Amino acid sequence: MPRCARSRWPRSPRICARAACRPVETVASAKPASLVRRDEALVFDGALDRAAATALWPQASRALDGIRALDLSAVSRVDSAGLALLAELLARLRAQGAAPVLIGQPAGLAELRDAYRLGAELDFPGAGAIGT
Repeated sequence: MPRCARSRWPRSPRICARAACRPVETVASAKPASLVRRDEALVFDGALDRAAATALWPQASRALDGIRALDLSAVSRVDSAGLALLAELLARLRAQGAAPVLIGQPAGLAELRDAYRLGAELDFPGAGAIGT
């Protein structure tokens, strides 16, 4: 079997893992995330990944007054940074005395929620407020 032509190592693999040796698959870029306020809901759109969480945090944290729901119906997927963003926003809403709800179930949310043992509203079930 032929070996990788670029490798100087005689035991190189049959298929080189280096990107220069084979075409790199391109991943279709996800729709940029966005956030708008509609009545008593923050409506998210696009993929909630690390870049989106970083970009959306300032806007989302300033828009919490009077919010009762986080609408994820238009979110394509959530990663752990997106989960952290949502959990923190919900925790801040609960601290203000609201009973916020999540609307929608984007890809990745249920798996991450289970992995972190979070409740349906991204809280720790049975956890009371600190100091109570």
